[in-house]
Amino acid sequence: MARILITSAIPYINGIKHLGNLVGSQLPADLFARYQRGRGNEVMFLCATDEHGTPAELAASKAGKPVDQYCTEMHEVQADIARRFGLSFDHFGRSSSPQNHWLTQHFAGQLAEHGLIREVVEQQMYSKADGRFLPDRYIEGTCPNCGYESARGDQCDNCTKQLDPTDLINPHSTISGSTDLELRETKHLYLRQSTMKDKLEAWIDSKTDWPVLTTSIAKKWLNDGDGLQDRGITRDLDWGIPVKKGAEEWPGMEGKVFYVWFDAPIEYIACAKEWADAKGLDDSAWQRWWRTDKGADDVRYVEFMGKDNVPFHTLGFPATLMGSGEPWKLVDYIKSFNYLNYDGGQFSTSRGRGVFMDQALEILPADYWRWWLLSHAPESSDAEFTWDNFQVSVNKDLADVLGNFVSRITKFCRSKFGEVVPEGGTYGAQEEALIADLTARLRAYEACMEAMEVRKASQELRAIWVAGNEYLQSAAPWSTFKEDPERAAMQVRLGLNLIRLYAVLSAPFIPFASATLVEAMRIEDQSWPADVVTALAALPAGHAFSVPDVLFAKISDEDREDWQTRFAGIRT
Repeated sequence: MARILITSAIPYINGIKHLGNLVGSQLPADLFARYQRGRGNEVMFLCATDEHGTPAELAASKAGKPVDQYCTEMHEVQADIARRFGLSFDHFGRSSSPQNHWLTQHFAGQLAEHGLIREVVEQQMYSKADGRFLPDRYIEGTCPNCGYESARGDQCDNCTKQLDPTDLINPHSTISGSTDLELRETKHLYLRQSTMKDKLEAWIDSKTDWPVLTTSIAKKWLNDGDGLQDRGITRDLDWGIPVKKGAEEWPGMEGKVFYVWFDAPIEYIACAKEWADAKGLDDSAWQRWWRTDKGADDVRYVEFMGKDNVPFHTLGFPATLMGSGEPWKLVDYIKSFNYLNYDGGQFSTSRGRGVFMDQALEILPADYWRWWLLSHAPESSDAEFTWDNFQVSVNKDLADVLGNFVSRITKFCRSKFGEVVPEGGTYGAQEEALIADLTARLRAYEACMEAMEVRKASQELRAIWVAGNEYLQSAAPWSTFKEDPERAAMQVRLGLNLIRLYAVLSAPFIPFASATLVEAMRIEDQSWPADVVTALAALPAGHAFSVPDVLFAKISDEDREDWQTRFAGIRT
């Protein structure tokens, strides 16, 4: 039994996430976690809410709530939506947890001890009207690169160029709108990433199986322009993890907090400690996943994220772990994704554009969305959600192929044999050909899932569904029954066992539909099939079942047109 640690990029706390966020990290991570559990492996699947930084303060202020209260409430909202989407986290933590406070301060102390932190006096924008420094997203202005007038202090959303607040033209405070800004001196801590460039590059070079998207982004940050730069890890904010050197105060850093991009990845580790603490387990329970001196040397660690998060996970977080001088588990594989765009434009949480996770669940069950998003995952390039494509895919794949097969075979059995698996008949050439086809497709499906090739895996799964439909259409037990009831019984028995096989194989993609089939077919053994012949004999003659309700209702043209109008791209 393998041990697999899985983390997905932790979603920011400032509001409900859109479908592009979902398919870029959490959903494919859940697919992989469910598959690995199905294969009998030990899985630890961790995620959390990312709660520090400027956007949290701004969102709380807009909501008229204290930031800690806002974060607590939004964590519950995001956890509930995650549950309703079937995201099977072992723990869904919070980066504001005491565990993350302790670990973040611990890592800072270790890095300082190894000479990897330097103090820097720098100039930063200060708003007289607000009485505070304006880091990152507290400041907006015109992008010096493309002229976009709503660029933020850390990045331009239009051209994606990384910025510093001092780069902006005509900057203003996002709190008060004031343009009465001035540069003032402030002192911050910097992680000396530049000194670790060679070590990081050698480590990245050793990952020969990583996606090109992951390594190309990492290499660009390592080598383009002036190469890997030291990065500030503290901010002048009220909300965050107070700057400490381990358990000790850090002279000159009073009133400052760690930068969200420093403490957020550390939350992956803290999340495991939160999990252990919540279960009343001792530290060895989480350390066996994260410390190679405590048992994590046999763990395979896989991260899932959108491409915008790759630099922090290939450089900043590994530099933190390596630089600590302690035996922490480094990531083995980073599965990165391109962007999912929305109907001719971009999804954007901050700009309120696109279909959001709560809205999606209001109009259709989670499996409709899970199937479409995973079967159109933006792996090799950006992808686009359109309502036309969504309707066609759901209707053809889920309703016409899988749903239609389940409905036809169960209803026919009920009409001729009752709600039990019929007995009689033996396999012929048709059945042997189907078994050979399914065996090859099952191995291909497993290979795609192991390789985390999400789109290809969905295509192989659909092909497995199609094989059953084609067999049913060709065998035509409704015709066979008239001449040879025993042979028809065999065909129906095989068809009912295919439903069980589909329930098991489809669970990573569409867990709720799978659970419906498990209940209807009264399946007790949900183990992954070692071979197709055995799998197609799992439900013996005489096994009782019930005919399930319609598994997937078709999306009508009227529904599609209504949703296109209702979700035109702006969330108010």
